[in-house]
Amino acid sequence: MDRFTELQVFAAIAETTNLTRASEMLGMSVSGVSRALSSLENRLGARLIQRTTRQLSLTLEGERFARDAREILHDLRAAEESASRGSAEPRGVLRIGASLSFALLHLMPVIRQFKADYPLIRIDLQASNRYYDIIENGLDLAIRTRRSEVDSSVTIRKLAEVPRQLAASPDYLARHGVPASPEDLLRHHLLLYTLADDWDELQLSRHDQVRRLAVSGDFVSNDGQLLVQAALDGLGILLQPAYILQDALSAGRLQQVLPDWRAPGLTMSIAYPSRRFLPLRTRLFIDALVQHFRENEFEQRWQAHT
Repeated sequence: MDRFTELQVFAAIAETTNLTRASEMLGMSVSGVSRALSSLENRLGARLIQRTTRQLSLTLEGERFARDAREILHDLRAAEESASRGSAEPRGVLRIGASLSFALLHLMPVIRQFKADYPLIRIDLQASNRYYDIIENGLDLAIRTRRSEVDSSVTIRKLAEVPRQLAASPDYLARHGVPASPEDLLRHHLLLYTLADDWDELQLSRHDQVRRLAVSGDFVSNDGQLLVQAALDGLGILLQPAYILQDALSAGRLQQVLPDWRAPGLTMSIAYPSRRFLPLRTRLFIDALVQHFRENEFEQRWQAHT
């Protein structure tokens, strides 16, 4: 939890003496407010709030710290307002979270042009296949493949619907045969992504038919790019989002398997903290990313391959 958020949360609690009202004031969840308070108290090694079953009250240390916190926040807001009046050019650090595959394939082209347009904005790109909590990690935005956030203080903006596709190399299919039905997959070498929900179960549908297969992989990994390379090397059949597979499919280095059967797709979204005043650098990057997807018609191209 970043220190600025902790200060904001504590100042709101000190003003309202109520976690629910403080969360409403900040546009955060009650659990997020409670975590921020606990993080602050643990870091300071002091009890700031006295909790009872009916109410909250400031301790002596809490009263002193509340005065200091209000002054710090006031001074910071004044400094930001002064800086924004003194310079019209966007600046500051933009912290982004995304999977490694998405960062390489789709964020880097946007970042390259974005840095040319706004050279005073610094980029801190956290590329990882694990889930990043936006608030706790101090991110300005993150790319998600889930439809909603557990934290109500996070806003979701849809970027694209992304189909997932089964694919293998022509060499692999020549050696092992082309599956004619979902059940045939059980006799093949499968390359599985271990961070997917229910990664050891394969669900496919065609019209009103649905197949659910318990699967085990001959090669498993927590990174989609590694699985694509394994498929290119002829190690088996994989299931991955179209944005990872499209180039290899278009070039003929991979070919679709069971094209009439569909796996559940993904909803690609931009997630960012719900703030009344979104930092200009965040808004500019979100607009640039949305425009990049619109101009290149990625969603339409991905759907065309299904």
